[in-house]
Amino acid sequence: MSRRNGVIITAGVLLVVVITALGVMQLLPDDAPAGDAQAAEAPPPTAADVSAEFLTAFSSGDAAAAGALTDAPDDATAQLTELWRSLAPTSATASRGTLAESTQAFTMTWTFGPERTWTYESALHLVEKETWRVHWDPALVHPKLTAGHTLSLRDQVGRPAVLDRDGEPLLEWTATGTTAAAPATAPLLLPAMGRLAGQGAWYVALTDDAGTDVAVLHGTKTPAQKSTVSRPVQRAAQAAVDAQQLPTVLVALQPSTGDILAVAQNSAAGGRTEALQGLFPPGSTFKIATATALIEAGAADVGTVVPCPGSATIGQRTVRNADFALGDVPLRTAFAQSCNTSFAVLAGDLPGDALVRAANQLGASADFDIPGIATEVGTVPPAADTTQQVENSIGQGQVRMSPFGVALMSATVARGGPVTPRLWPNRPTEVTTGYDAPPAAVIGSLRTMMREVVTTGRATDLAGLGAVHGKTGTAETSGSEHGWFTGYRDDLAFAVLVQDAGTSTTAVSVTKTFLTGLG
Repeated sequence: MSRRNGVIITAGVLLVVVITALGVMQLLPDDAPAGDAQAAEAPPPTAADVSAEFLTAFSSGDAAAAGALTDAPDDATAQLTELWRSLAPTSATASRGTLAESTQAFTMTWTFGPERTWTYESALHLVEKETWRVHWDPALVHPKLTAGHTLSLRDQVGRPAVLDRDGEPLLEWTATGTTAAAPATAPLLLPAMGRLAGQGAWYVALTDDAGTDVAVLHGTKTPAQKSTVSRPVQRAAQAAVDAQQLPTVLVALQPSTGDILAVAQNSAAGGRTEALQGLFPPGSTFKIATATALIEAGAADVGTVVPCPGSATIGQRTVRNADFALGDVPLRTAFAQSCNTSFAVLAGDLPGDALVRAANQLGASADFDIPGIATEVGTVPPAADTTQQVENSIGQGQVRMSPFGVALMSATVARGGPVTPRLWPNRPTEVTTGYDAPPAAVIGSLRTMMREVVTTGRATDLAGLGAVHGKTGTAETSGSEHGWFTGYRDDLAFAVLVQDAGTSTTAVSVTKTFLTGLG
């Protein structure tokens, strides 16, 4: 009895334990931890869960984690690893949009540093097998990405943005634009060049296995832009003007092409581009135009003997020379010595528009739209009377020209034809108002007289620097006098203006420094 009772008691205890355990299992909540051996299993991740987890791993650069969530983990991991290596972003974000029919839209934004972002729309597709997975397709990274390709950041910082005519760098790319390449050259032109260089400091390319660009997906792949500026000419010009304390500018052109070789201005001349836009009385440099008018009218030519008194009164205007009188001399000598009275007397008998027509043949009324820069050539209005004609004939009165315009005048004589200035070989200048040069016979006479200025005239300091042709000029202004020299040597035309110099001697000296610097 007692043994049986013991068995019965033991069995009862076991029965109670079993019943109690079953009750506890039934009372466990539905969301019990998966680690609890007696808890219910957690539900599998949804398509939204997988897409979110994938995009988080993708945008954080965890290629392995992102690849593991695809249906081709090895391929995905390999391509995503290479993607992050070649793009090297500072950060990336993937913002989820609508999930519709197993397709997850998202917005991808790559950041490569300050002011460098790239944003585009893309989408991934999910497939359900044992569980949801991202269907691996390189196009989900970017719609144009395929197997065997990647995306590469092309950073051009430190590389040339603008070149001189010989391929030497003038501007280099920075992270936010351009900067002068050392040593800095053509400071007046560099800002304009930088604006035209574009926004090519960086871009994103689709590249093949060899690293070759296949397509540009973002930004602009901008090759270095070649300009017409010559580093050697610009350096010589800048050194020549910087040696002066007075406001000094120099413009140099290549007559055969119209190439702008140099535009130099010293600090005393201020920040405005006086070399290209400043309008000044050209003084006796304008006698190039007056001589053109005289020769075309048949009033005089190189060998014509003309009077050169110390002073002369024409109409109501008395004209004087710079303390000299030559008597009767050939026109070439009057030109070389810059005899005001000779030209004033002869010009007084010309028609009122004769100087205008002659000046226009030398480019005075021309107008050019040169990409990147603004230029003014000059203004030569018709004379209202003899007094005004006389004043205009010696580059005073109402005549105004820029150093750029005076250089164009010499370039026209050097070329023997019209010159179209340009700053870019591959960006043509638009000729808004063109011109026709003087006839060949007139050009020949001008060349003869301009050469004599250097061999026997007012610019003999330049006689040992090659076949220099030129014309000096002194222009009266309110309370001061500016000094000019313009001319050409071989295929180089130029104009120099020294404000408040009182004489052309300083401009001739600047020219000598410039030409000597060129060798």
